[in-house]
Amino acid sequence: QVQLVESGGGLVQPGGSLRLSCAASGIDVSMFRMGWYRQAPGKQRELVATVSSGATINYVTSVKGRFIISRDGAKNTVYLQMNSLKPEDTAVYYCNAYLGDNGDYWGQGTQVTVSS
Repeated sequence: QVQLVESGGGLVQPGGSLRLSCAASGIDVSMFRMGWYRQAPGKQRELVATVSSGATINYVTSVKGRFIISRDGAKNTVYLQMNSLKPEDTAVYYCNAYLGDNGDYWGQGTQVTVSS
């Protein structure tokens, strides 16, 4: 079975850093487009960053220059390094695997709270 499990969320002060991890089972993270999404209370889920099977990377404008998405094929894990965090980054962050015609897989989410 396919499973995506996020970890690494927590409480951090503005300007701080956090690294999220997405451990995958049942799929190879190097074979699909992997991504991170986030959802704040009362808001729509938005795409934060993606990395394709060909290693093309895209970020939403609001995190460009602050966040870095990466993957480790040996560990079958996708990461989101979050730097210079702002209160508006507060959200539940979800890992996603896009399989094209075969749809998507989602993790359960991990809470990130940026506050003094």
